[in-house]
Amino acid sequence: MGKKVKTAITPTREEDYSQWYQEVVKASDMSENSPVRGCMVIKPWGFAIWENIQRQMDAMFKETGVKNAYFPLFIPLSYLEKEAEHVDGFAKECAVVTHHKLEKGEDGRLVPAGELAEPLIVRPTSETIIGESMSRWTSSYRDLPILLNQWANVVRWEMRTRMFLRTSEFLWQEGHTAHATKDEAMERTLQMLEIYARFVEERLAMPVIKGRKSESERFPGADDTTCIEAMMQDKRALQAGTSHFLGQNFAKSSNIKFQNEAGQEDYAWTTSWGTSTRMIGGMIMVHSDDDGLVVPPRIAPAHVVILPIIKKGADNSGVLESAETLKVALRQQTYYGLPVEVEIDSRDIGGARGWEWVKKGIPVRVELGPRDIENNSVFMARRDTGEKKGLNRDEFINTIADILDDIQDTLFQRAHAFREANTVFIDEKDKFYDLYKNAKGYNNGAFVMAHWCGSGQCEEKIKQDLSVTIRCIPFDSPDEEGTCICCGAKSDRRVLFAKAY
Repeated sequence: MGKKVKTAITPTREEDYSQWYQEVVKASDMSENSPVRGCMVIKPWGFAIWENIQRQMDAMFKETGVKNAYFPLFIPLSYLEKEAEHVDGFAKECAVVTHHKLEKGEDGRLVPAGELAEPLIVRPTSETIIGESMSRWTSSYRDLPILLNQWANVVRWEMRTRMFLRTSEFLWQEGHTAHATKDEAMERTLQMLEIYARFVEERLAMPVIKGRKSESERFPGADDTTCIEAMMQDKRALQAGTSHFLGQNFAKSSNIKFQNEAGQEDYAWTTSWGTSTRMIGGMIMVHSDDDGLVVPPRIAPAHVVILPIIKKGADNSGVLESAETLKVALRQQTYYGLPVEVEIDSRDIGGARGWEWVKKGIPVRVELGPRDIENNSVFMARRDTGEKKGLNRDEFINTIADILDDIQDTLFQRAHAFREANTVFIDEKDKFYDLYKNAKGYNNGAFVMAHWCGSGQCEEKIKQDLSVTIRCIPFDSPDEEGTCICCGAKSDRRVLFAKAY
């Protein structure tokens, strides 16, 4: 056996994928567990990634006429009770406020006091509270459409948590729209899903499959749920965004009525759509390696770090001045419509300095010493491929945007090739079961395109037997005669099966 390659992250992905993920998050200094059970502290490097996601996605929303608003964190219990399916879907995850103050008890310790007349639910999602406002804002078809989005935090009580993937409190955006016609609402549902797909593929460099959820996987209370699904390196699926056509269900429970063009009273047609910090978890699992985080340039907090080579006891002012000059020159270049973001790290901590930036996933590292200055050159390393080479300084400055674009494209193409290599078409039940029976850790089988008869019983049996779910019914899955992978009944198209987060 050859000597084991030393990696910055231990254990490696193959040794313990779940622990590897936690170590990548820790080593990249993105976040940490908080003293509050199930919650996390998002540190500056991680929050800067979220800010870039937020800024870019927000601009895409606004291009379609969506405006931002903000609604209460607390939702009266009676609001959730208006929509039976909705409350059933979230009941087990709700955090409930029952008192409005604290008082000292007999032992001197603080105890809740002042019981509320009606319990308040800490926002798990906002359809009901936003619906109440929409009902007051809508009286005529001229008041429609209403196109709203809010950036907020939500709470869904989780028993097993993992940073950025599943925490009791997380950050997200939730869009809510109301329309005069069914067609308008359905069009908006698909329009927002397309925005999510474009964003995740073009910015996060994560290839996705667009499709429709099965009835059992729909958002509680929705007529239809559409989604984007991405493959992680352990071959599990991650739902990276959803867009829901709510029909008139929430309009009826919230009394969102209007007078249509024919002068008749009608209920509005509504949609909701959302993504969250879960996308960051997906980015980590799609691109990172055994040396740490890998961040796609288009959402990276910084694109380049300059590492001046400092010599103890020497006059390093020339090197530091050259580093500052290089930073100014790089920032004059634009990447994706904004200045190239540059960090200078002049700490004298030896090789640990470079490795810290490797683990943080910055796209490009540059070493700069006296010899480089003399030769008008830089020594550059790419995070995506590990390639290291010397470049003429002026050439590096003038081509930095091209280098970053190539890194972005390399990450997407690598992830796409991985998904394609691990997507299979299966028609035999035995092969399907054999694939997933021993799937765990770093190898969770594959994405399987298989026939399904449409029966909820077959879907549930596969879920119970294998912990495999129908991730979506892909939009591009063609009509095709076949037999259900579970029961053998007739089927007219394939669906996407996978283990999932």
